[in-house]
Amino acid sequence: AALQALKRKKRYEKQLSQIDGTLSTIEFQREALENSHTNTEVLKNMGYAAQAMKKVHQNMDLNKIDDLMQDITEQQDVAQEISDAISNRATFGDEFDEDELMAELEELEQEELNKGMRDVRLPSVPSTSLPSGP
Repeated sequence: AALQALKRKKRYEKQLSQIDGTLSTIEFQREALENSHTNTEVLKNMGYAAQAMKKVHQNMDLNKIDDLMQDITEQQDVAQEISDAISNRATFGDEFDEDELMAELEELEQEELNKGMRDVRLPSVPSTSLPSGP
């Protein structure tokens, strides 16, 4: 009876080993199926995304986009110029050419000097003759 129990035990261990191997194989297959399913879903969703992007970009033209970006840049430049013009202090005629002002000042000074020279009274020339040399 003990020998029979030992043989049965060996058979059961062998069956257990086979069942364990079968379970491991089934587990690997299940994981492979899950990964395949996940990959299929990812690929399908990537296809949907590609189609959606095509549809979105269908009406877009690179030349139009470049033109639009140039227009935006130009308008930003105009807005900056307007902002600069508004933020600058208003001078209202305070802007004169320094060189022109200096030339006008020198001219006025020269006229004043000339006027002053006209009013200078020089002594009259002596009417007597000068003595001859020694």
